[in-house]
Amino acid sequence: MLQNLLNLDYMYFLTGLLLIVISIYTCMDKNNPARYTTALFWTLFGLTFMAPIVHLPNFIVGIFLIVMAVLSGGKMVRLGSYKEPTPHEREKEAERRGNSLFMPILIIPIVTFVVAQFTKLGALVGLALASIAAIIVAMIMLREGFSGTMEESRRLVDSISTAATLPQLLAALGAVFNAAGVGTVVAGLISSVIPVNIPLATLIAYFLGMSIFTIIMGNAFAAFAVITTGIGIPLVVQMHSADPAILGVLGMLAGYCGTLVTPMAANFNIVPVALLNMKDTFGVIKKQIPVAVLMWISILIFGYIVLF
Repeated sequence: MLQNLLNLDYMYFLTGLLLIVISIYTCMDKNNPARYTTALFWTLFGLTFMAPIVHLPNFIVGIFLIVMAVLSGGKMVRLGSYKEPTPHEREKEAERRGNSLFMPILIIPIVTFVVAQFTKLGALVGLALASIAAIIVAMIMLREGFSGTMEESRRLVDSISTAATLPQLLAALGAVFNAAGVGTVVAGLISSVIPVNIPLATLIAYFLGMSIFTIIMGNAFAAFAVITTGIGIPLVVQMHSADPAILGVLGMLAGYCGTLVTPMAANFNIVPVALLNMKDTFGVIKKQIPVAVLMWISILIFGYIVLF
């Protein structure tokens, strides 16, 4: 019975349940000028996670996404009021607890690694279990009850706002692009403008395509299916006999270079700005641009040496 519950669908179900609980707390926040529409947004988003378990038809989920887009576009998802400690109280608590505050954070990678390495549950299920363990440890350490934990969860979710939906939407967009045959079109366009008989030229096209599509889509996983199908396999692997395993790894790294410089990768580049209250919206990206450029050049050089 326990083995059946420890699968990815149920982990997503718990994620959706958390969002619905947050929605209930949002409804009770009288200082939020759009509390009901904000709660509706997070409820619908939560239901999309729960869809496999509660058997929601794809058509209904599509309607949810349209309603969420209307709520977001109409600026009907707003920040509320939260029971936050003052900066002085935070500093005092941090001094008192010291490095023990890092314990819940360290639990996440440790438990994830153990579950992924020594069980058949997989890394994603391990990450979900690790997050639950970290929350429980944090609640015990800080002596916070369920209500306080949910209030803080609501504050974080509201701070991220609608950008929290981007990873799922962009991954879905990548699947749509791949199903629509965008990769084939891209291969045709690339073949017409680069000398495909030169290995370095095809490698540059593949890595550049991974970076550019990731910048556009905000997700290297979404770009991977399109660019690898269109450029990597036909032009680099089949035409020049490159090792597909090595090419795939390096291609993902090239895509991550795009992740470092795009606001579309909201969970990496925009969310930290909101959580850290940074004044410069693109502050994170500006710091990462030199790293991304150097990394991309290094990947290209290494790839050319190893693959050809």
